[in-house]
Amino acid sequence: MNARQLGKTGISCPAVIYGTSFLGNLYRELNETEKMALIREWFRVADGKVMIDTAGKYGAGLALEVIGQGLEKLGIEPGQISISNKLGWYRVPLKTDEPTFEPGAWANLKHDAVQKISYDGILDCWQQGCELLGGNYKPELVSVHDPDEYLEAATDDADRKQRLDDVLGAYRALFELKEKGAVQAVGIGSKDWLVIKELYPQVQFDWVMFANKFTLYHHPKEILDFMKQLQEDGVGIINSAIFNAGFLTGGEYFDYRLVDARNEADQPLFEWRNRFFAVCQKFGIEPGDACLKFALSAPQITAVALNPSKPKRMARNKIILEESYPSDFWQSLKKAGIIDPEYPYL
Repeated sequence: MNARQLGKTGISCPAVIYGTSFLGNLYRELNETEKMALIREWFRVADGKVMIDTAGKYGAGLALEVIGQGLEKLGIEPGQISISNKLGWYRVPLKTDEPTFEPGAWANLKHDAVQKISYDGILDCWQQGCELLGGNYKPELVSVHDPDEYLEAATDDADRKQRLDDVLGAYRALFELKEKGAVQAVGIGSKDWLVIKELYPQVQFDWVMFANKFTLYHHPKEILDFMKQLQEDGVGIINSAIFNAGFLTGGEYFDYRLVDARNEADQPLFEWRNRFFAVCQKFGIEPGDACLKFALSAPQITAVALNPSKPKRMARNKIILEESYPSDFWQSLKKAGIIDPEYPYL
């Protein structure tokens, strides 16, 4: 769990960053006791400063409120925590039976959210995010939330160009906040790593977050080469969604898509997972633990972002990171075609 420097940002980053979507009632509503237990555990298992990842989208700002109030109740000093806030969604009154911004994903919300990705819009999101966190806690890291999804929603080439201009305008605003000393580092998170690569020549990110795209299942040479370039440029790299939306540990979703073993197109995924599980069983290693170890195996990776909904998992992750796995385990995964035989770091 030893901290590393996040690129050239000057920010000390623990090996594990905690996601906070469950504090915004993702899929189900945790009660106050459960939410406080999660926040308390961040600090119980930490060897130093805690870092969390949150967003205005999480419960239409609910997660931000819970974080600010929870930190206050625990008497946490601002210097004990670094907060990364993904910006682009703005809380508005709820006028329908359920929120319109992501129907079915959030439980028992009292507000809705609208997307604001532009120069002025992102500043509105920044200001509101600070207000929801309360007066004592400010994000050190900021980014535009899922710019890849925003660009993918374009209806034609002209619309995509306008949306790209919106994203670039939002980043102009964020870097101005950095110049004023309001934030310390500006970054990007994306499920489509090619969008990061597209924007990189125009936006000199301080850090990037890959989602779903550097995992035990997916680690092509093209991503490794880009990661090397980022490291050479002093850009910090955070790895997230390391279980491919849960499929690698036995879930029904792969990259947020429901998959079916009876579907011929999905069968190679299940065949891959069966081989993976067989090797893990042979060595007595849990699949999720192997995914976590792999996610930090490349030297360019500073940290992984995890989103545990139960406190006991945080302590378990700390133990896993302190363990060493036999080289025979990794070699067996390569021989089974689970890990690319040419992968250089294991």
